[in-house]
Parts: sequence; C-alpha cells; structure tokens
Amino acid sequence: MITIIDYGLGNLASIANMLKKIGTPARISSDREQIKRAEKIILPGVGAFDQGMQALINQGLLEILHTKALLEKIPILGICLGMQLLTKSSAEGQLKGLGFIAAHTQKFSFQDTKLKVPHMGWNTVIPQNNHLLFKGLEEEQRFYFAHSFYVACEQQHNILAKAHYGIEFAAAIAHENILGVQFHPEKSHKFGMNLLKKFAEL
Repeated sequence: MITIIDYGLGNLASIANMLKKIGTPARISSDREQIKRAEKIILPGVGAFDQGMQALINQGLLEILHTKALLEKIPILGICLGMQLLTKSSAEGQLKGLGFIAAHTQKFSFQDTKLKVPHMGWNTVIPQNNHLLFKGLEEEQRFYFAHSFYVACEQQHNILAKAHYGIEFAAAIAHENILGVQFHPEKSHKFGMNLLKKFAEL
C-alpha cells in the first residue's frame, strides 16, 4: 500500500488516480497513525518551500518522516516541491529542509529573456544510471514540468536523471531508499505511469 501524504499541498487526487490506473493500491492520508504504518510513501507538493516545511511541522510529520526514511528505510518518493523538501535548504525560504539528500534547492535565473520562469511544459529526461526507477524504460523519456526552482546535488551519484532548461539540472535524485522527481509523473501520461509502476515495484 502506497500512502500519499496529505499536508495541504499537491495534486493528491491526480496521483491516486494514476496509481489506480496501474493497479497499485494507494490511499491519501494526513493521519499520523496511518502514515506510521505506511509501506511506501509519496510526498507530493505544489507551492513554496517554507509553506511546505511549515505544513509538515504543523501536522507533526517531521519525526514520522525521519523514522520512515532513515530508520525503517521504506521507499519514499518526493514529487516537485516534495522533491525539494528532501534537500537541506532552498533559496526560496528560510526553513531547513528534511535533509534526506545532500542537496540544495536553487532558483532559475537566466540572462536569456526567451527562457521564462517558471519552466513549464514537456521536457526530455535522460537517466544517468541503471537505477530501478528508470531501469528497462526508454533511454530518453518526456515528462511534464512546472517549477521555478531546481535541485543542485552535492554528489553527482545522487542524480538519477537530468534535463536541460537553460542549464542542465537534476530531474530525479536519490539516496538509498529516498527518491525525488522534479517533474509531475501524474501529468506525464505513459511515461509517468511507467515511472510510478517502477516505484510501486521497489
């Protein structure tokens, strides 16, 4: 059973519907006791970094997430803002991130005025290693992005996939059981469906 954490931010129903299409049991929950029993977790997110962290704090989820991620080591997938919350910090806010992955969230800044921020739309994602999340899938895949900030990893081995928008940036990251994708698999049709299926199989 995959638990999609409801902390007030994110495309919860869209993610649940995509998981239903691939036949994967999932539930949306903000209940701490249910989250404590989760076998896999998806941390979605749309909005600002501090807003997301404060919501997790307010709902008493920080300690639970630390236990599930670092002690129980269950698979955890952060999506968009959810991925950024996995990092140590963000240029967007003042609060500390979860710090599960050695990375920091930076803001896109371009001299080329043709490149609009936020980066929105479909973009090619190129896997960087043979991680199970991308294993057996097409070498180049297309996913839907909507973000003004990107993740910069301290260690290159934490980058699972890259994309390019003005600069090359991490489209997917990982550290052991903890995964993050900057794009929205729930809006990415067959590519997102395949990726969520791979996550469900971990």
